[in-house]
Amino acid sequence: MDSMEQRRNFIVDFINEKGTITFAQLEKRFPEVSQMTLRTDLKFLDDAKKIVRIYGGAKSVEVVLGTDDDIGRRSVRNVEEKESIAQKILPLIKPNITIYLDSGSTASALAKIWPDQPDFIFTSSLDCVVELSRLQHPTVFLLGGEVNKYSRSVCGAWAVDTVNTVNFDLALLGVTSYASDVGFSCGILMESKLKQAVIKRSAEKILMMDSSKTDKKSTFHVCSLKEGDVVVSDQNISPEFQIECKKAGVQLL
Repeated sequence: MDSMEQRRNFIVDFINEKGTITFAQLEKRFPEVSQMTLRTDLKFLDDAKKIVRIYGGAKSVEVVLGTDDDIGRRSVRNVEEKESIAQKILPLIKPNITIYLDSGSTASALAKIWPDQPDFIFTSSLDCVVELSRLQHPTVFLLGGEVNKYSRSVCGAWAVDTVNTVNFDLALLGVTSYASDVGFSCGILMESKLKQAVIKRSAEKILMMDSSKTDKKSTFHVCSLKEGDVVVSDQNISPEFQIECKKAGVQLL
């Protein structure tokens, strides 16, 4: 790998880590590289669809799409952490209740080990439907709406309208990002509206979030930390986030 390709890979990793950066942050991170070279790098990476240039900086493709990249690639990232989260949630799933199961790779990991028991399960995830359809006892509902080919999920006004007719005992919600000043967020407007509708209709809200999603911001607000009841994460979650949960009165598993 030549130095230019290596530098551009480092730039992509830096932008993915931060979610959104300013050009000044990029200059500070790569002080040995000229402004002209960095601007050329950003243009090349934007053309290659590895990042998205914005006025004064750049955004991660993951943040712009709000889907944490294609779910096929997501499913092979942080596998142990997602499986750990799924195992922690398993004891919280009681029989004979009505549940909303969100889309995303962590939700898919949970669907794979879902207990074969009588529950009403509503989901926006095509992958979760496939996994849950193998079970005999749950009754599974797939929400209607526009298909997001990246996350293999549905969202839109039809999905929100359906959710607004259901009383959920438990909501299992995935998030794209968390930052202390804005709370939980995602990158697609109608997905944020769907999650917000579910939160309003749910008695208990569990947020599923692996530690790689902290200290990042996406475009559309989902909810504040205190609007959740439980956050389930992995062993790498930061001490700072643990303190935030304690202050908000939110249980962290």
